[in-house]
Amino acid sequence: MNAKHVQGMTVFPAGAFRRRIAWVFVLQCVAAAVVCVMGAYDEAPLGAVIALLIAITGLGWLAIYREWQPVSTLARVIRDWREGQSDPSALQLAQLPYSTDADLAVLAHALHGFASRLADYGQRERNFTRDASHELRTPLTVIRMSVDMLADEDGLSDAGLRSVRRIHRATRELEALVEVLLILARESDPGGSVEQFVVNDVLRRELETARELIAGTPVELQLEEPARFALRGSTRAFSVLCWQLIRDACQNVAAGRIVVTVLPGAITVSHAAEAALAVRPGGEQLSFELAIAKRISDRFAWPLELHAAGKTGVAARVHFPDPLPVAA
Repeated sequence: MNAKHVQGMTVFPAGAFRRRIAWVFVLQCVAAAVVCVMGAYDEAPLGAVIALLIAITGLGWLAIYREWQPVSTLARVIRDWREGQSDPSALQLAQLPYSTDADLAVLAHALHGFASRLADYGQRERNFTRDASHELRTPLTVIRMSVDMLADEDGLSDAGLRSVRRIHRATRELEALVEVLLILARESDPGGSVEQFVVNDVLRRELETARELIAGTPVELQLEEPARFALRGSTRAFSVLCWQLIRDACQNVAAGRIVVTVLPGAITVSHAAEAALAVRPGGEQLSFELAIAKRISDRFAWPLELHAAGKTGVAARVHFPDPLPVAA
């Protein structure tokens, strides 16, 4: 029984697969019984009986294999599915043969609907992050440039200068937060373009920005470079990850030293502080900065570990599975 067209819709027969398998089984049993009877009454030689039984078994296997082909085809489409690369139309009912069972057609229809919704979601996600990136970054850039120009004005009082610096720091933190949220919002294209960059160079830039955050406080920020390596990935994501770790250390140190160390295939951010408010490695809850850093590390498969450093400090270590050498 084949599919029927009713009012422009394809209606697949219910139970067709089970009926065809049952017919194959019945015919195989009948043919085998006839051959066995022929052999029992010497109507056919033993060799012919064995050959006929083998042929009947082979034909039965081929018939069942043919009936199972639509299931195998659907399973292959699902197995090879790649989000953003595969075409949901491959799961449309029109692509199925007319002999497809109704149960399999229902499954294919549900998978096609799910794949279409997933593709629409990915497109909406890309549109939203693109628009949000423009709408959020533009006013922040204007604020930062205006603050920089205001800081260069002559005759600005000490109180006004301190206010300008606070605005500048707050703007920088807000820019970093927007960058973080945009990276985490992108499921299909996390972090933007992939490129090769030197870890040490990116860390130096982030440390220069962090020094503005701790200006006027008894906190020392230091970079140690016993190793030097490069990565291939998103520079933005790596910068945001490092910024979150450094910012967490800066916020949790009242007085002391923060050390960023570049090791072979890893970086550490550690601090030993007086009256530190840092999150304990075994604590129940991470700070906002460490939680964001953990999500970025999970997204890009850069394992993040937290462990105690001295009596009051915390050390964060990020491992990079595929470090690249840096040309001298």
